[in-house]
Amino acid sequence: MAPNDSAQATDEGQEPGAGRRKAARYIVPVAVAGVAAATIGLVPALAAAGDPSLPKISAQQLIEKIAASDTQQLSGTVKISTDLGLPGLDSLGSLAPRGGGSDKSAAPQAKLTELASGTHTLRVAADGPDRQKVSILEDAAEYSLIHNGNDVWAYDSGSNQAYHAQRSAADAAKEHGAKEHGSKEHGDKTPGAGVPTTPKALADEFLKNVDPTTAVSVDGTAQVAGHDAYQLLIKPKQSGSTIGSVRIAVDAKTGVPLKFTLSSSAGGKAVVDAGFTKVDFSKPSASTFTFTPPKGAKVTEDDGKKQTFKPEQSLPGGLGGLGDVKNGKNAKVIGKGWTAIAAFDTGGKGMPKAEQGKGGGDAQKFLDSLGDKASGSFGTGTVFKTRLVNALITDNGKVYVGAVTKDALIAAANSNK
Repeated sequence: MAPNDSAQATDEGQEPGAGRRKAARYIVPVAVAGVAAATIGLVPALAAAGDPSLPKISAQQLIEKIAASDTQQLSGTVKISTDLGLPGLDSLGSLAPRGGGSDKSAAPQAKLTELASGTHTLRVAADGPDRQKVSILEDAAEYSLIHNGNDVWAYDSGSNQAYHAQRSAADAAKEHGAKEHGSKEHGDKTPGAGVPTTPKALADEFLKNVDPTTAVSVDGTAQVAGHDAYQLLIKPKQSGSTIGSVRIAVDAKTGVPLKFTLSSSAGGKAVVDAGFTKVDFSKPSASTFTFTPPKGAKVTEDDGKKQTFKPEQSLPGGLGGLGDVKNGKNAKVIGKGWTAIAAFDTGGKGMPKAEQGKGGGDAQKFLDSLGDKASGSFGTGTVFKTRLVNALITDNGKVYVGAVTKDALIAAANSNK
């Protein structure tokens, strides 16, 4: 087993030097913009084949290796499982985001919500920024999401339903311009970019900004899907976070994250644990990304009047930054690092009730099952909880949300009356 090696810049809370700027955006602390952002996670149970002996590497070097990775092609299988401590979502179709079709369309937003709980197997493929495919394998059916150039197709074999959307000329031009100027905002070469169904996509949610509140080290080695890998261990230095640690297995040869495991500070099984069971870094066949609706399939065309599907919005990866909240009305961030809390005023009167009608009763039961009553100098309210993200919604319409404990939310509300 390779020896442990702590990253001095992060473990000692020192600022990284100029030579480390390239990797600066790849480290950690996480604050979450809403409970909904925690409802997607990925998990594999991968058998280790013995810990390989690899050359010594520092945490900073390993982070730089991830940042420098330029792998554009891959295909493989990802085992997915999620334990957010949520009630079953199978009967709660009313809570699923609506896309560019009817309730029975193959629009990705609703289908991919199923990854919020349980265990799933995905087959993934990527060939650069313009071609990706993700398929959810079920007992008697398969759901596929294909991005090929300007086209996005989704197909549900169980219902013989298809969904089709095209990027606008403006979006295509914007992406082309970003490529010309070397920007990774659009046209990212990372396999699976925009579709957070791989360890790489999940790791990128964490590996963004170096912060003194984070401890980073190399914690030995592992073998994942037949590949030797270093294990990068990321832990909060602060107390009060619901996140205990993040472990990322990084392919020793390519620098591609092969496995991602997020553990709760409360212990128990992993909340999010994503990884490959098989992976091949050769170029997939071009036919992998071609799709023609089968005969008799019902096709829903996204005409642009409804929200066009964007993979990066449909599967948030379980966590996200506070950028959207910061831009919201009357919004601010309390604290920093792993215990940052987003606070904003809805201008309403507490948590709205679920809409009545079809599915409304189930939705309300789901919301009620997540909540604990809370009180303090702020007044009264309800804390909606998962194993990862908690949100306090006061009866006068103020909202406090983050990857923090219930006590931390109440303390923030008491100090922000």
